[in-house]
Amino acid sequence: MARKPPGDAGNSLFESEAPRPLADRLRPRTLAEVVGQEHLLKPDGPVGRMVAAHRLASMILWGPPGCGKTTIARLLAQTTDLHFEPLSAVFSGVADLRKVFEGARARRSAGQGTLLFIDEIHRFNRSQQDGFLPYVEDGTVTLVGATTENPSFELNAALLSRAQVFVLNRLDDTALEKLLSRAEAEVGRPLPLDADARAALKAMADGDGRFCLNLCEELFALPEGTVLDTNALTTTIQRRAPLYDKAQEGHYNLISALHKSLRGSDTDAALYWYARMLAGGEDPRYIARRLCRFAVEDIGLADPNALTQAMAAWEAYERLGSPEGELAIAQLVIYLGTAPKSNAAYTAYKAAVRAAGETGSLMPPKHILNAPTKLMKQIGYGKGYEYDHDTAEGFSGQNYFPDGMARRAFYQPVERGFEREIRKRLDYWAKIRERKAGES
Repeated sequence: MARKPPGDAGNSLFESEAPRPLADRLRPRTLAEVVGQEHLLKPDGPVGRMVAAHRLASMILWGPPGCGKTTIARLLAQTTDLHFEPLSAVFSGVADLRKVFEGARARRSAGQGTLLFIDEIHRFNRSQQDGFLPYVEDGTVTLVGATTENPSFELNAALLSRAQVFVLNRLDDTALEKLLSRAEAEVGRPLPLDADARAALKAMADGDGRFCLNLCEELFALPEGTVLDTNALTTTIQRRAPLYDKAQEGHYNLISALHKSLRGSDTDAALYWYARMLAGGEDPRYIARRLCRFAVEDIGLADPNALTQAMAAWEAYERLGSPEGELAIAQLVIYLGTAPKSNAAYTAYKAAVRAAGETGSLMPPKHILNAPTKLMKQIGYGKGYEYDHDTAEGFSGQNYFPDGMARRAFYQPVERGFEREIRKRLDYWAKIRERKAGES
């Protein structure tokens, strides 16, 4: 009997006996076993309907790490009898794509389709993405791309028009509990945790199923009979780093959440988002700058002290540094959250900018122009100007808009905070202006 060459059955035997990570051993074998993505995979879900019809459209799976993107792609190929061809955009280039497309053409001529799975598809540049288009369009491959980044920002419009985007959920508490139960069944014993520590473990996973199972593997390696409480758990294993990329969508999502929580005067929610940004490694100076913007955009003259507080907190952080200076910004978050809100100054500024663009280069009325030369006096510069301080009310009521432009009321203060007092002043001056106009 001839000996089999090295790398044949012998290697397969060794591979089958090699240890496999728990997450790999528990990888779902059917779409029904995938947790947390029922909205897509259930029979009447968009992907479930494709599977039932045995016809897959190209798609982009957008979701956080550890939510099942790769597993779903593999199972879709298996369920629909497509050849599964995986590529990583991190390690692959044009030459790799060319080989895949050549192989897909050959399989297609033999009657088999190809599911091309591209992990981290947003890593391909625009030209590489354009290279998929003819092969996706003519059906040479069914493309399934996986990304953790917003496809609207990272993928070109031509590719998005040829692929449906499906949003995968971060795994919730129920989905993570199913994974813990499966891990315990696989190993044959319960996790060495009390009830509170079990809840803490799921919080540590932060919605990442793969990371959750990796934590379980660490815990199963502890001596039998061990039972950890929450404090012991946190010293035994490491918490997952928060999902937050300062250069990507997470950055904009969290600052938007902070800004809108402040606008809605929900101080507690604003403090939470501030803490989340710090936990993700955001530069406190960026937050301080955005809070200064909030003070003038959303509070304005309803509380003129808001901007002063914002600048003071920013300066305090610069002087104190971290972590002491972060408390000054937290105090600012509380101040801004509890302050009266008004965007009247912001709205007035935008309205004035629009009016300036519409009216062009209209000259100021001559009576408010200085006349430093004799010629300027002769042509009417400064003629008829009333010095406001010399009037009985300290207010002349003269027109300061260009001749030929109707008076506009850009600033409309609200009946909140200090702007209530400003409204009284504006109404007072309007009455004087109206009276003097009637007298002239």
